Amino acid sequence: MKRNWKEKGKDFAYDFLGAFLQGLGTWCFIEPCRIAPGGVSGIALLINFMTGLPVGTMTFLLNVPLLISAWLLLDRKMALKTIQTVVIMTVVLDCMVAPFFPQYVGDRLISSAFGGILVGVGMALIFMRNSTTGGGDIIAKLLQRRFPYMHTGYALMLIDMVVIGLSILVFRGLEAALYGLISMVCTTQTIDALLYGMNKGTMVMIHSSKNREIADAIMVRMDRGTTFFKSMGGFSRQEGETLMCVVDRKQFYLVKAIIDAYDEHAFVVVMETKEAYGEGFLNDPRKRGTEGI
Repeated sequence: MKRNWKEKGKDFAYDFLGAFLQGLGTWCFIEPCRIAPGGVSGIALLINFMTGLPVGTMTFLLNVPLLISAWLLLDRKMALKTIQTVVIMTVVLDCMVAPFFPQYVGDRLISSAFGGILVGVGMALIFMRNSTTGGGDIIAKLLQRRFPYMHTGYALMLIDMVVIGLSILVFRGLEAALYGLISMVCTTQTIDALLYGMNKGTMVMIHSSKNREIADAIMVRMDRGTTFFKSMGGFSRQEGETLMCVVDRKQFYLVKAIIDAYDEHAFVVVMETKEAYGEGFLNDPRKRGTEGI
């Protein structure tokens, strides 16, 4: 019971802080900038511009039919958490942020960027507790039920593009859409940075007859570990070994130099990793703040 209440308390705290930051970004920067950076909140901003109705209340009302659909057609546990999040967002935006915090009316580029960053931080905090902000996330899931082969990212992008396109008509200018795109990019990049970490690395897959020598050189000269995988050529049907190593992005040129020194004809695949932690990198983020638990 104590653990259950503790988890619920964490859910509420993350929802409240996320809603507060999202409210600051929406009210203080995005709303006076006259842009609609996608999603249901973007539609609410368009309605606010035309009617003056509160952004938070309109966001909630637009979410009602979507939440009902999520309850009937999607995961009910997720729907319950989303309902809590949306209610908190509505109350925080309309009753705590809008009445008391001033709006920035300076450069539109600054408004778009900072508004997008604050919204992204707020959404990331909400996502960390396995909840959603409703709106576009629910629409994307419903679209996937109708079109099973549609990726979530494409569905969300389609929704955002429709809203940004409408902003051109409502705000009567192409600039509204361009600034909306800037804000949307800032939001998505901020969410990715917070959810997946800032410690990005580079993973290198190497197939060469000199893999052993390359691995030894990497471990000696760069103090990085390597891993061998058994592999088989699809054309030759010959068994071999594929070498894998993960390095900091700034160190990739050293790996490339080592590979070229031993085998200029090596087959190399380079991929960016969202986050790398453990020995040789940052400590395991899952253990941060858990001492004494």
